[in-house]
Amino acid sequence: MTSDLPIPQHGTTVSLADEDAVRRILTDTLFGLWATVNNLSRMRPSKRDRYRVTVFGSARPEQGHFVYEEVRRMCALLTEMGCDIITGGGPGLMQAANEGAHQSQAEGRGQSIGIRVNLPFEQAVNPFVAQAFEHETFFTRLHQFVLMSDAYIVAPGGIGTVLEAMMVWQLLQVRHLHDTPLVFAGPMWKGLVDWASAQMLRPGFELASAEDMRIPTCVDNADQAVAVVRTHHQQWLAAQTAQA
Repeated sequence: MTSDLPIPQHGTTVSLADEDAVRRILTDTLFGLWATVNNLSRMRPSKRDRYRVTVFGSARPEQGHFVYEEVRRMCALLTEMGCDIITGGGPGLMQAANEGAHQSQAEGRGQSIGIRVNLPFEQAVNPFVAQAFEHETFFTRLHQFVLMSDAYIVAPGGIGTVLEAMMVWQLLQVRHLHDTPLVFAGPMWKGLVDWASAQMLRPGFELASAEDMRIPTCVDNADQAVAVVRTHHQQWLAAQTAQA
């Protein structure tokens, strides 16, 4: 139950026995911290030294599975281009992506990065991550993905992968992200985009625009995903050279 009493002014002593006042101070402080973080995250370097590709995908496929091997090969190719690879740092297709990056690291072509969240059933970062970041919540972890990434590839995955893909799609829709490829790799994602188009663009009950449905690029395989990123990476390199 909330109180209609005014919020205590700064500098006014508040008794811990006044639960309503204490609750309001804590709420105001938390919102103030979020505002500070949001302000700090608005800042961007004038020039990026690294081009970074985030790969989202399931934690379940194991080494030897066709999709695991394709994701590993895809990320080896991306790293050979000079891209860093970012994943959630866990097993499955995240490990496949980091493993692919690790294969090309010997030549100094890219970095293998993991952004983990604390989960009781995933105890350690996969062995192919060279630089790891740890988060307590999915919310801050997703924010770091957005801050660090120049392109996104969505490999086959479950509910967590859908969450990550939808977040990036929505940020591109509202233009909080700009000129950032979102690549859906594999036939399962074309079905999702087809469903969204059919259900959200119904005449007389439009819930999105046709332009929104064109934000993700759907591809069938790893080579096509690499081709999309390669085009954007070349544009990025040209822009970096122009700023030099």
